[in-house]
Amino acid sequence: MSRVSPGPSRRLLLAGALATVSAAVTGCSSDSSAASSGGSRQLRIGYFAFPSGDLIVKRRKLLEQALPGYKISWIKFDSGAGVNQAFIGKSLDIAALGSSPFARGVSGSSPVPYKVAFILDVAGENEALVARKQTGITDVAGLKGRTIATPFASTSHYSLLAALEQAGLKASDVKLIDLQPQPILAAWQRGDIDAAYVRLPTLDELRQTGTQLTSSKEIGAAGKPTLDLAVVSDELIARAPKVIDTWRSVQAQALRLLKSDPDGAVEDVSAELGISTADAKAQLAQGVFRTPEQVTSADWLGTDGSPGKLLTYVTDTAQFLAGQNQIDAAPSEAVVRKAFYLKGLPDVLK
Repeated sequence: MSRVSPGPSRRLLLAGALATVSAAVTGCSSDSSAASSGGSRQLRIGYFAFPSGDLIVKRRKLLEQALPGYKISWIKFDSGAGVNQAFIGKSLDIAALGSSPFARGVSGSSPVPYKVAFILDVAGENEALVARKQTGITDVAGLKGRTIATPFASTSHYSLLAALEQAGLKASDVKLIDLQPQPILAAWQRGDIDAAYVRLPTLDELRQTGTQLTSSKEIGAAGKPTLDLAVVSDELIARAPKVIDTWRSVQAQALRLLKSDPDGAVEDVSAELGISTADAKAQLAQGVFRTPEQVTSADWLGTDGSPGKLLTYVTDTAQFLAGQNQIDAAPSEAVVRKAFYLKGLPDVLK
């Protein structure tokens, strides 16, 4: 079983992710064979097998069509810790990344060399805390002394810590297990764990024999929202800023397609995840997808020269993680601001 720890440091989390990242970058996804090669005319894109506009971009090859001169590799990851390590190893150009691992990444004396450039979605009912029905647990407070699994250094981990705090529990009051989604399902089925905080599609499988105790939607409404962001490497910003504009443009197109072509979006997600269209539709309905105009509003990412509330969300997340001894110290808002790449917004989305 994976390691147990009430409060891993960022250094340990990144080191622990090294093996996972190495596997991911060299072939975790069937279409990632070119990921480890260099070259200015290639893009290495990190993504999650999770219902979002990212899967629409991938399935419809929107980026390939917009950048015909580039060799584009899509590399699948299971957690934000792996994405962070891959950027440190200069193995990614662009990637999806949760707001909590992003807050970790911009903390410390050697921040990860990337910047947030877009918001993909806001966590809703698609990420939640579920207890096995056999335990008889019906609320978060009932988890005291129990074993809970979650991918460390992820948005699920952050939301779990927030849920425990809201219920009057400390991380030390429970036994936290660091597991990725598929191992969580296996541990659940064996009865090795009492509860898990995880996202779709694993979450839906746990719900079949579990009781949902809270969700990221509820935790966000209580003041600790989590989001899936798009981050870009500092090297790509220096080398090809127009490519980043194109990336954001196709992501904006995907967000519009979620509204204008919901049936087509369901088909895309169904094909990418290998699930039925009914399941894909249900999973998409649990997410919160903003329009491109909302993404660049003052309530979220903001625009060039005027960052939005995401700046406060990330700063607050880092402060919470520091208070939970998950990172050594929280960065100031000014430091977090330096990790925002807003040039060209909102015009490049039109």
